Amino acid sequence: MMRSQLSTMQSSHGPSFFMRSSSMASTTASTSRVRAFHSPAKWKAHFASSKATDKLMVIEFTASWCVPCRTMEPTIEEYAAKYSDVEFIKLDVDELMNVSMEFGVQAMPTFILMKRGSVVDKVTGVRREELLNKIEKHRDCSYYSY
Repeated sequence: MMRSQLSTMQSSHGPSFFMRSSSMASTTASTSRVRAFHSPAKWKAHFASSKATDKLMVIEFTASWCVPCRTMEPTIEEYAAKYSDVEFIKLDVDELMNVSMEFGVQAMPTFILMKRGSVVDKVTGVRREELLNKIEKHRDCSYYSY
């Protein structure tokens, strides 16, 4: 955006317009339960620590240019909010190409379901119901039992 347009917008909307917009964006981002990794080292450390837990991990392999991936974003956010006992991870194949190759990702979106460092299931494409069924199948509900 050109400076003259920006200053016109600032004067017509006032600086509070921009402050509200940015605070709304940070609130939305901070409430998401989907965790994104952009560094191979941070991902490897997190993956190594996940092997010590029985918690189901759903890894979404995505890309910024992938339209079907963007179509699935609201669904993944919904599932992440619904299933607090499941960890949802988002990895960009362009940023973490070696990781996507290690998991054999050939199409996007690809969802890899893991427990204790092992793949327990996989869903490729925009298959909301199939992904939901596999999450239900593999999540650990034992601590809900009385």
